[in-house]
Parts: sequence; structure tokens; C-alpha cells
Amino acid sequence: MIKDYVNVMEEIVVTLVTIAMAGPEYQAFCHCESCRNEIIAISLNNLPTHYVATDEARKHAYDALNTPENLKWINKRIIKAIYAVGKYSKH
Repeated sequence: MIKDYVNVMEEIVVTLVTIAMAGPEYQAFCHCESCRNEIIAISLNNLPTHYVATDEARKHAYDALNTPENLKWINKRIIKAIYAVGKYSKH
């Protein structure tokens, strides 16, 4: 059961960032927790939120967002965020 409310987009972005950063394309980028969190924050700031308060609503929102077209659209924003953090790293 969901506790209070969750942003389904955040769940998806966190998973996709983790997968992307583990891939060979982004091995030259910093993988520290700070950079990872910056990538997630920038990505989420460029994507719409999808808050839900029930498990049923979470499943519906997840299914609606988890389509090939939406994942491609979300991944584009994540890739832009990876490059932005890589170029303007705070450490």
C-alpha cells in the first residue's frame, strides 16, 4: 500500500537514471551520489509530475507512462540532464 502519496514519474526517472548510468555510454561521467541526484532533479524539473495516493492509481499511472513512446521522451530529458551535470559538475 502507498504511504500518503507518490510521484510515479519520480519512480520511473530514478529507475531509468540507474539503468542509464550503468550502461557503457555513460561510463565517462561521474557516478557519485551527488551527480546522480542532480541528474534526477534536473530530469524531474523538465517532466510533468504524476502524483497518486492509491495503489490502483499508481498502477494506472505507471502503465500509462511506461509505453515505448513515453520512455523515449523521458529518456531524452534524462540524457540532456546527464550531459548538463557532466559539463557543469559541482565538484
